[in-house]
Amino acid sequence: MVKFVETELNELKREVDQMWSLVNSQMEQARDAVINLDKNVAQQIIVRERRVDAFELKIDSDVEDFIALFTPVAVDLRFVLAMLKINSDLERIGDYAHGIARFVNDTGAATFDAGLMEELRVKDMFSIVLDMLAELQEALRDEDPVKATSVLSKDDQLDQINKSSASILSRYAKENPDAIPFCLGFAGVFRKLERTGDHLTNIAEEIVFYIDAKVLKHTGLKDA
Repeated sequence: MVKFVETELNELKREVDQMWSLVNSQMEQARDAVINLDKNVAQQIIVRERRVDAFELKIDSDVEDFIALFTPVAVDLRFVLAMLKINSDLERIGDYAHGIARFVNDTGAATFDAGLMEELRVKDMFSIVLDMLAELQEALRDEDPVKATSVLSKDDQLDQINKSSASILSRYAKENPDAIPFCLGFAGVFRKLERTGDHLTNIAEEIVFYIDAKVLKHTGLKDA
């Protein structure tokens, strides 16, 4: 029975890892779609959104089944609850990638002003988000709470870039009235990336919640 439970838990972890890789791919392509104003890439993201949603529903269902069948306690319960919450956060990040793709797909802009893009630091913002995604995925795979908490400071960088983007886009819109619709839509991209950082912070906390409890259990320092 114990071995079967462990097998089920490993399968759940594998599913979450696959969901993670899919969402990471969506965000990587969102970056490419924005930087290159590539509507074809944007359309690929939009089409794949259904796969993200299907993955979320599958993992939710598997967690519910596991709880119903095995009534887990202690570290096993912490694990499945962490996977449930991480799954939800990943789905939201997938939604943000989809929203960014919608902006690229719907914008009437033929090209992006290279100077504006550099001043806005949009590439930096995507890089930070993708680094956080990759590092947290490794933290969960390696069960490393230190690696999980190391990404938290990067969320502050996202907040700063997002905050600066508002005044930069406002000034650009005043100087280029024809670009007002574009600026309004592009501001939404920054908000989505900033919110992605918030969800990644949530994920880091869930990883620590699960792993630290597991470590304490196995060292006998605390009743799990």
